[in-house]
Amino acid sequence: MSSDDKTDLIFRALAAPVRRSMMDALKDAPQTTGDLCAQFSQLNRCTVMQHLGVLEEADLVLVRRVGRQRWNYLNALPIKHIHERWIGGYASGAVALLDRLKTDLETETVA
Repeated sequence: MSSDDKTDLIFRALAAPVRRSMMDALKDAPQTTGDLCAQFSQLNRCTVMQHLGVLEEADLVLVRRVGRQRWNYLNALPIKHIHERWIGGYASGAVALLDRLKTDLETETVA
């Protein structure tokens, strides 16, 4: 699978608000599928599993099976790669601009 195909999967996974909410739920700690079903009680278990499948296919969720339980872990690396590709350059420019502003303000204060 090419890099662009992987990126398409990531953006497709992030397009649905419910999947972003699931990622938010996994942000602090991994959860079982049952835990996620309880949190998203407006959805049936099959629908939760389908959304998790999309997230897993995009490599945004990693799954570990322990006995009968399926543990879901957030994998933030694909988002980090997107950030580096499209945002990182702008962010470093903004930091440089803030540093220059700080230096200019400190120079004015001293003078």
